[in-house]
Amino acid sequence: AACCCGAWRGRCCCGACSGWCLEIQIVVLGPSSEELKQGKATVMCVANKGFPSDWSLSWKVDGSGSISWEESRSPVVQENDGLYSWSSTLRLPADHWMKVGSVTCEATQGSHTVVSEPLMRDQCPQS
Repeated sequence: AACCCGAWRGRCCCGACSGWCLEIQIVVLGPSSEELKQGKATVMCVANKGFPSDWSLSWKVDGSGSISWEESRSPVVQENDGLYSWSSTLRLPADHWMKVGSVTCEATQGSHTVVSEPLMRDQCPQS
């Protein structure tokens, strides 16, 4: 029988068939100062320990003025423990990054959403 997946307080729980419960983990990584010196910024969202494999990642960018970016996603990877990991990358010019207040990554599966801690730009290395 298929696993039934539910969410409770940010935990994705699989009951009945396997009896385990797990928490999908999301980390947002900001750009390096070296990269900013080159006039670009890359922000990466990595989510792991997810189940089943149909979670999707999306971005929320808060800031001032018009900020444009490119988004790319990596394929889903199944880890040795049978759980899945994903990543998504934001690329934007360094001058647009300087307008960003915070970046948040969300993982969604059906009606369940798990949100990362916001990455605040002023906590990151400055160019």
